[in-house]
Amino acid sequence: MEHVIVGAGPAGVVAAERLRKLDPQADIRLLTGEPEPPYSRMAIPYYLVDQIPESGTWLRKQQDHFERQRIEVRQAMVTGLDPDQRRLSLADGQSLGFDRLLLATGSSPVIPPLPGMEREGVHTCWTLADARAILQRARQDARVVLIGAGFIGSIILEALVKRGTQLTVVEQGDRMVPRMMDAEAGDLIRRWCEQRGVSVRTSTTVTGVDDGPGDHPLAVVLDGGEQLPADLVIVSAGVRSNTAFLEGSGLEIDQGIRVDHRLCTNRAGIYAAGDVAQGPDFSTGGWSVHAVQPTSVDHGQVAASNMAGRDRRYHGSLLMNVLDTLGLISTSFGQWEGVDGGDSVALLDRERYRYLRLQFQDDLLVGANSLGLTEHVGVLRGLIEGQVRLGPWKKRLQSDPTRLMEAYLGSTQAIGRPNPRRAPA
Repeated sequence: MEHVIVGAGPAGVVAAERLRKLDPQADIRLLTGEPEPPYSRMAIPYYLVDQIPESGTWLRKQQDHFERQRIEVRQAMVTGLDPDQRRLSLADGQSLGFDRLLLATGSSPVIPPLPGMEREGVHTCWTLADARAILQRARQDARVVLIGAGFIGSIILEALVKRGTQLTVVEQGDRMVPRMMDAEAGDLIRRWCEQRGVSVRTSTTVTGVDDGPGDHPLAVVLDGGEQLPADLVIVSAGVRSNTAFLEGSGLEIDQGIRVDHRLCTNRAGIYAAGDVAQGPDFSTGGWSVHAVQPTSVDHGQVAASNMAGRDRRYHGSLLMNVLDTLGLISTSFGQWEGVDGGDSVALLDRERYRYLRLQFQDDLLVGANSLGLTEHVGVLRGLIEGQVRLGPWKKRLQSDPTRLMEAYLGSTQAIGRPNPRRAPA
């Protein structure tokens, strides 16, 4: 059996290793578009602050790991797919056949179509090559403008502060991490950052990047005409699934590659996983792209099992984010914005940067935001993903949202176990 995996991020690496366990005699090829060994993008901020060397970002630390697993890692850019002929077209003009194919090509940063985005000194922070370029300019007291205060931007923010830069964050939304936190929590994160020397501009639009004044080579132009001098500009305006190479392939593509509960596309024997896959959504029952590492790992395991003929179903990914912003931990789970006909309760201690908001549908907890309350993270996930019927504990949580552990123990013991509403495995 010829298994080919396109993409060497967490989904691809986990899938390759799973395939080797399930199909010891198969040929397994892992294609990567970058020259480095397979690495974790989530480790790049640690590299930026010198906590780890480049090799510390590698997903597998031993250099001969893939060789010992008999997994061929090959640097190759895929430019096209012919599902009928079961062949991939490569950028070097060659082609590669397969019996089973996993598309784990991930996502790429969105570059706003603004004047000056191509200038030297304007970077995304997505690859190790990006990180090397940032290190050249993010020196002590360098002026840095970070465009975007979403999840990825807020991770980069911490590394830039630790490097001693003079940092300004510009966010078009009305709060920080607007796709993860509600208005109250987002405002608290902004205040927390400002107290630690970061200038934060929310509800502000960047219109372009121009020549800078004096010793500063760049200037970020804001709506209204104000200009922010900069030595380095980092763009963090979201990501988009890497699907362009599939044009004309016949695969069903929406926000990502549409897959079923077995992570199979609309063509038999071709699977997708990770940031590129629009897969089952646990909370909504629909199909979503959840570009987070836990989902990628789950996808890789399930897809590999089905590629090896094990017939494994995926119950759906839970939207889940945990973010550390200069020591302030924030989380979002599931349908954190609430649902039609649902109700919610919130607890706020503004001075201590403590916040907890729970979202209910009937007596189920379906979503949550938290800030500065790390002890509740595991219980929140358990209640939501386990679909635990709270019964009388719903009213008790509405009176005191911090009683989550008691609610979990009381509700699960009352019925003997949680009430999962998942697709059968």
